[in-house]
Formats: sequence, structure tokens, C-alpha cells
Amino acid sequence: MQDVTSLPFMEVIASRGCPDYFFTEFFRVHVHSRLEPDILKSVMENKTGRPVFAQIIGENLPHIERTVKELLQYPVAGIDLNLGCPAPKVYRKNVGGGLLREPARVDEILGLLRSAVSGLLTVKMRIGFAGDEHFEALLDLMNRHSVDLLSLHGRTVKEMYRGEAHYDYIKRAVDAVRCPVLANGNITSVAKAVEVADFTGAAGLMIGRTAIRNPWIFRQIREAYSPDATIFRPSLGDVREYVDDLYGAFLKPDQQEIHQVNRMKKFLNFVGQGVDPEGRFLHEMRRTRTHRELMEVCDRYMVENGNAEKPFPDEPYQGVTARPNRESPPSGEVAGALRAR
Repeated sequence: MQDVTSLPFMEVIASRGCPDYFFTEFFRVHVHSRLEPDILKSVMENKTGRPVFAQIIGENLPHIERTVKELLQYPVAGIDLNLGCPAPKVYRKNVGGGLLREPARVDEILGLLRSAVSGLLTVKMRIGFAGDEHFEALLDLMNRHSVDLLSLHGRTVKEMYRGEAHYDYIKRAVDAVRCPVLANGNITSVAKAVEVADFTGAAGLMIGRTAIRNPWIFRQIREAYSPDATIFRPSLGDVREYVDDLYGAFLKPDQQEIHQVNRMKKFLNFVGQGVDPEGRFLHEMRRTRTHRELMEVCDRYMVENGNAEKPFPDEPYQGVTARPNRESPPSGEVAGALRAR
């Protein structure tokens, strides 16, 4: 997820149960692009013990080739092509999910990538742009270019994150492509993860936004597939510790406090979906301006009056929105993956 899946976030997640591998924020590819140092840190300084795939987004063939050659000088687990980002400011440039309108262009890009990448080549995509008219053709391209892993979000680009994902399309992809498929889209809990994995037959799961709200989700899924394990159920007190760890991980001494607080609010917009069913925490949290004010609100809802012992719900509360209308969701979607089998 763009602006989320950075090195600090990976480390905080890892301390609560790592996915099997991570995908970076996307490296933008265009005529003036250079490898972003902060994203490279998530590859070069990663101490989670998990492989990290370098995600790219772009459509210019010469500059994709240049970028991939540069990335392969670093210890990346593989190269991941983003064909799924639904943000309008992205797809209007005909990159990310915008490319799903042009299978011929995708064919050219995958052909170039397969020639340039001797190791693992992975793709993240949605079932289509506005409809599914190119779905089968896109799946054929995965086979034609020997893609090693397909992560499929079961919605169109235009559907963004609205409504239930179309898991039947993921099941179709599992049957159609020769590579493993990761199911993605609205995996909101361990129960939902098991349900989707069983229905689609996918080799594993790709989880993004839920990992912001519930950083224990990868551990919980792993425990669900272990016959001897009890599934960990966090309390609001555990969530309060997570909030502290997140704030500290992203703390920059040279950044103004209000900017630190506003960055933390982006995470809390998702965490807050499980704090109280009326959404009062989100209402108060969004109005804070200092670290002290923010943490006082967190204490009031997660620690005081016996709240620390209350269970953190498996699913987000219905009707509690993750973000104000003026904010857009994290772009790119990808936080990490967990094999379900």
C-alpha cells in the first residue's frame, strides 16, 4: 500500500506475526523516475527475515527496462507489476489498473519483463477496469509470459473497494493459470480468510488494508491452519501498544508534531473500525492536533474504565467508516501475502 508498506510498517507488523513475504510500495516508472531511497530501505534494511518483492508501476517500455535493471542490483525477491491500483490519479495516466483496458499493452510489458527478469516475476491485478471483457485474455497473458505468481483482487478498478469482492473470478483464475494465485480483496478476518481460501482454491492470500487494522491477521491465519494452535485474540490493550509502536516507528525528529499526528491518523482511521461500534473514537481522534491529545483519546477508548481487557473484534464494526470522505484509501493495496496451503 502506497504510503503505508514502508520499512517501519513492515517491522511493526513483523513483531506481531509476519506474512510469508512482503511487497514494497510501488516504484513509479516514467522518463524522470529514479529509485526512491525510502522504498529501497524496505529492501536493503529489512530485518524481518522475509523476502521482499519490488513493486513497479508504469507503462513506458524503455524506462521499465531501465528500472528493472536497477532494481535487480539489489536483493529483491522478484519484480512485481502493479496492474491493480484503482486510484483515479493513477489510472488516468494509463498505469496500474488503467492498463487493464489495453491487453495488447499488457502483453508488451509482460514480454519485456519476462525477458529482463530471470528470477521471479509476479503480477497484481483486478478482474478488469469497468467490466470483465478482458479477463480471460489477461489470464492467457499470465500463461504466455510464464508469470510466477498472480495476486488477483476480486473487484474491477471502477468498483474501488465497494461491495463484496467477486471471489468466483479468483476461482476461475486458479483453474486457468499455471502459476499460483493469491486471493485478494475484502479479507477482513481470519474466518473470512479461511472461507475465501477454501472457496477459491487459491494458493494463498494477499492482505492489505486489514493488516493496518489488525496486524495480527497473518499470525491468526497461520494458527487457523495449524491443528494444535489456538488463534490469538487481541484485546484493546494490545491495540493500544500497537498504536504506540506505530507512532514511534514513524517518528522523525525533524518533522513538525502536527505532521506526525496527521500521519498517525491515516492508520487510526482503519484501527478505529474496531475500537467502538458508534464511531466516537474516530470522531474524537480526527480532531486532535498534538501527540498528547491523540494519545489521551486512545487511552480513553482502549485503556481506561476496563477497556484494556475488552476483546478487539475480529471484523470491523458495521457502519464505522475507515476514513473521512475527503481522504482516499491507500493506493496500491499490497501489504503482504500469506500462503493458505
